[in-house]
Amino acid sequence: MTHTIAVAGKGGVGKTTICGMIVDYLVKEHKSPILVVDADANSNLNEVLGVEPAVTLGEVREEMAHAEKNGDPIPGGMTKAEYADFRFNDALAEEDDFDMLVMGRTQGQGCYCFVNGLLQTLLQKYYKNYRYTVIDNEAGMEHIARGILPPVNTLILVSDCSRRGIMTVGRIADMVRELDLKPGKMKLIVNRAPDGKLNEGVLEEIEKQGLDLAGVLPHDEAVYEADCNGEPSSKIPDSSPTKLALRKIIADLDI
Repeated sequence: MTHTIAVAGKGGVGKTTICGMIVDYLVKEHKSPILVVDADANSNLNEVLGVEPAVTLGEVREEMAHAEKNGDPIPGGMTKAEYADFRFNDALAEEDDFDMLVMGRTQGQGCYCFVNGLLQTLLQKYYKNYRYTVIDNEAGMEHIARGILPPVNTLILVSDCSRRGIMTVGRIADMVRELDLKPGKMKLIVNRAPDGKLNEGVLEEIEKQGLDLAGVLPHDEAVYEADCNGEPSSKIPDSSPTKLALRKIIADLDI
């Protein structure tokens, strides 16, 4: 059975970095095969993981739309449907330690409904072939709410160490409950806490919001420097405070 881990939270709290570190942990624990999904239109999970960006579903969609608009011939004598299937399958990039699917963004106007539909189709096609599927979601919960993602075993909500950040995550958690989405586990990780500690006000807000705190990650200069230097933050030393704290959290979650 595939274990699906979805990471969500508002923008700027470090959820993509945490998602990348979870993938790094699973790889080092030899828990392959792993499917990594960047379901955020503002894709940068590949940078966190230190891999070249694959063709995105958004890019393929734009390519197909451009070809149709200009009446470009379809290569290889394929039908339109066959060529579309061929190109969309190209969006699944095979790395040494995991495979990766990137949603990306469209360049044209309008909503992301078409690309969301592609993401749902490809996930349903592929995810059961993997031991783990790790999904970096957009700031909201649209992909889960619309049934785009496969059943989620572990939902990790990420917040910074502010009371306002906890309130935002609390609203996401309320939506999960209202929609009766029923992930196997729904846990909170608080990121970038000074010395890895939370003050009483934040702890009170966590309790008020009914959130289940899995653990706290400290502010880590190694993560900050990697981000500033354009280096993959998931590749910082395993001895770093953030990686040590996250390893314990994942072990306690029994993922």
